[in-house]
Amino acid sequence: MNESHTPALQQMARDWYHLLDIHAPMLELMPMVAKEGLEMVLPEVTLHGQNDFVTWYQGVIRIFFDEVHEVKKADVTFVGDEAHVGIVVHWEASVWKPPARNSERINCEAYQRWIVVLEDSKPVIKTYIVDRLEYNAGSATL
Repeated sequence: MNESHTPALQQMARDWYHLLDIHAPMLELMPMVAKEGLEMVLPEVTLHGQNDFVTWYQGVIRIFFDEVHEVKKADVTFVGDEAHVGIVVHWEASVWKPPARNSERINCEAYQRWIVVLEDSKPVIKTYIVDRLEYNAGSATL
């Protein structure tokens, strides 16, 4: 990969978050993650491989609703055959924690790093790290 891939990688980030917002079927997300060696470091768990990803995704789409992700920054640098993407995404989501009467709203900036590689000539996320969540005033937390 090289600098000519930058616009496609930035679009990939926007597409990824759009699919999360609409709780897209797994078949739409799976081509975006590596078949081998996938690692996702999330605030609540570290995932290894596509099977872990499927289990995690099926869980979170049942926890969070009315989601909105807005990519604020997607800086791309190239290291050998990898693209390192620094992402800042504004994330809002509603969550209901039983037996609470009402749902709560999460409102934060998520600081993330992705390592993207080519697999079958297409970019895929091999490493996905959430470095931190910065909650806005009045936000619910995980």
